[in-house]
Amino acid sequence: MATITQRTTHFTLRFLAQPCTVNFGGKVHGGTVMSWIDQAGYACSSGWSQRYCVTAYVGGIRFVRPIKIGDVVEVEARLAYTGDTSMNIAVEVRSGDLKGGGLEKTTECAIVMVLVDADGKPVAVEPFHPTDDAGKTLAAEVKKRLVGR
Repeated sequence: MATITQRTTHFTLRFLAQPCTVNFGGKVHGGTVMSWIDQAGYACSSGWSQRYCVTAYVGGIRFVRPIKIGDVVEVEARLAYTGDTSMNIAVEVRSGDLKGGGLEKTTECAIVMVLVDADGKPVAVEPFHPTDDAGKTLAAEVKKRLVGR
């Protein structure tokens, strides 16, 4: 069994889209995709804080294209920056056919996770501020998605 001993700033889920996730149009249900986003956000935020976190907000969700049953799905969550008690995360969902071609973006959004204590009260999170250009760009994109929340 692997042990996570250091803080992580990203987490990726990979799996196959299963028939039990189908909507009336024959594609993966949007609510299922949102559940996957929440799971990846939890894993990313808990990887950084190394404690229990809860979803406070999902914003700017954009469904770009549908996911087909049988596609390989990749849900990538990346920590963009932290607040006092929150972790602001960019999530991108990609999918594609295993028999050829690459993965294409299907959904993107920003998610805010909050570090909480045993009573569910927010507590201070270890600060994370990007230092490289790619990280700063990601932080700016997440901030733009979260405007108006």
